[in-house]
Amino acid sequence: MLKRQTVRARVITWKQFTNKGYSAFASLRCQIRIGVLSVATLGVAAQAQASLAKKSIHFAEDAEDDSEQTIEEVTISGTLAPLTQLQSARIVTVLTRQDIEKAGVQSVNDLLKLATGVDVRQRGGYGIQTDISIDGGTFDQITLLLNGTNISNPHTGHLAADFPVNIDDIERIEVLEGAASRIYGGNAFGGAINIVTRHDKESNLSVRAQGGSFGTMEADARLCLTSRDVSNRFSGGGGRSDGGTSNSEWHKGQIYYQGDLQHQDFNLDWQFGFSKKAYGANTFYSASYPDQYERNERYLISVGAETKGRFHLTPLVYWNRTYDNFELVHKQTFGENFHQTDVYGGRMGGFFNWWGGRTAVGAELRQEGILSTSLGKDLPENQHVAVRGEDNIFYTRRDNRTNVSYNLEHNIILDRWTFSAGVLANMNTSVDHKYRFYPGIDITYRPASGWKVYASYNKGFRLPSFTDLYYKSPTLNGNAGLRPEENRSTQLGVQYNRMGLTGTLRGFYHCGKRMIDWVMYTAEDSYHSANFNLNNMGIQAHMKLEFSQLAGRDIWIQSLDMGYTYMHQTRRDDTEIYRSNYAMEYLRHKLVAMLNHRIWNKLSATWSLRWQDRMGNYILYGDNYIDEKTGYLRGTDTGRLVSYNPYATLDLKIQWTDSRYQVFVQATNLTNHHYFDLGNIRQPGIWLMAGARWNMEW
Repeated sequence: MLKRQTVRARVITWKQFTNKGYSAFASLRCQIRIGVLSVATLGVAAQAQASLAKKSIHFAEDAEDDSEQTIEEVTISGTLAPLTQLQSARIVTVLTRQDIEKAGVQSVNDLLKLATGVDVRQRGGYGIQTDISIDGGTFDQITLLLNGTNISNPHTGHLAADFPVNIDDIERIEVLEGAASRIYGGNAFGGAINIVTRHDKESNLSVRAQGGSFGTMEADARLCLTSRDVSNRFSGGGGRSDGGTSNSEWHKGQIYYQGDLQHQDFNLDWQFGFSKKAYGANTFYSASYPDQYERNERYLISVGAETKGRFHLTPLVYWNRTYDNFELVHKQTFGENFHQTDVYGGRMGGFFNWWGGRTAVGAELRQEGILSTSLGKDLPENQHVAVRGEDNIFYTRRDNRTNVSYNLEHNIILDRWTFSAGVLANMNTSVDHKYRFYPGIDITYRPASGWKVYASYNKGFRLPSFTDLYYKSPTLNGNAGLRPEENRSTQLGVQYNRMGLTGTLRGFYHCGKRMIDWVMYTAEDSYHSANFNLNNMGIQAHMKLEFSQLAGRDIWIQSLDMGYTYMHQTRRDDTEIYRSNYAMEYLRHKLVAMLNHRIWNKLSATWSLRWQDRMGNYILYGDNYIDEKTGYLRGTDTGRLVSYNPYATLDLKIQWTDSRYQVFVQATNLTNHHYFDLGNIRQPGIWLMAGARWNMEW
């Protein structure tokens, strides 16, 4: 499940790596990064041991020799400049490739359910309709990245988790909890999640296929071609399902390509992704209309680089486009709308070492725009734009906004301390042309080998989505006067990491100002997007045991991973709210556990348990009926508010793993328990899948 990796070292020293970074994420300097540390560099570190007692910081020079013996080391930072995990002043949760292969999950979104501080709410299986949030926030309050490229969608956070990669493409997932705007800019209100794809060193081919309950079938393939300087990785796949709940059938497909060039003076990397899906959008915006349907297409391109030498430049350019077609009533024009969202931007960053520490700077220009039949400001008739693939349908509304950001950060590393402080200066044309500042400071103390105590304070913000501002329907009313929401995030924690045992205890307090949510003020009201003040606070504990390391030998029980989060929420204003649609439906309790053990020979099993208790309530709808006036399917509003009940799910994956192939059977919701994670959407019972994966290297 979750693996919080910490590098254990006796000497705190900067290290230069000879291996490659992961795609454009290197330009943001905020990723988990596998590097190769040369023996020559280790020699420099040994010589530095005495000087560290007198000096505050030491930087080793670049050392690159492919013939030398190397070791693998994880480097991570919740900062602009790269730091090892031991040095880093923030804790980042890492979901490794090993965890991914063990877990009985079907999608990235299912995988994130196992992260203790992450709330994943699905309307259907396979992550088709998914909202992701961190520490009691909402799905719009996090930044989602693919190899460091920001793929957050300004149209709505409902579409942000449409990843163009499949589960076999992923090397790791990192979760940064707490406000992080000083690093990631807007939308990093409550944290960030970065998907890092695999970076194979050898050419290989893998094929995977699976099928099971509810007519579900899925297949994908992945090809990697590597040479001395250039690597190319291709993947593609698709699937379909009748869905495990009413009106949740889906079809999907995706293509992904990533490449990189390694030169003695610089590294260059690029990626392209495409995804397409169509699905029954079960009560997406209202249970009054249970027959909703949606189609999405997403394109993304990014190119990044990193120069080598004393001063590292990290430029990045990117473009994302999303097409969306939403039907309030399937195959009817009533309530139907079309959207085309474009996001493009460029970033120039860099970092350098000097006697006072490591300093990083950055500047980014990001343009967000939407063409729509329902969102934005009215266009003159002579500026209407034809909707792609549709006859006599035109985009009649448009909105655009430009975001300009500047980052500055400095890091000081002592023998037992790390100090990291920075600030973001941000201006957005949709608010005004004034710069606002979002500072942050992180401090870590290492009292003894394996121990790490940390504290942080960071300020974050988020702009309203275009849906928040403009969406109108029979049940929803946007608010063009919404102001950006802000968050002051404080965290305290301690981490222990020794051979075979990792433990983390974290407390957090997020003070939200002008929080944006869709609310009803009375029982007869429709939903309005509104601002109000809201605080989230909680405590989180996590522990992982690697039994083979603890025992000093290979034993049948391999690992046990457990995590628990408790949260509490308070409002700081007096406006009475009848019902909140998102912000106040947070998880009071979440417990996750994963046990992995060997059964016989190469046959192993992984058990995953998740128990959670959600606060908030929903308006209960009864049986569906046909509206005599319109002929549309409608839901019966009972007028009753119903609280969410706690529930638990137990998943099991059994797999035979060989060097060339893997055969597996897995059961989701093994106890066949039916539960509600979103109002009026009854989740399916047991879901059985079986499949195989074959791979070849050359």
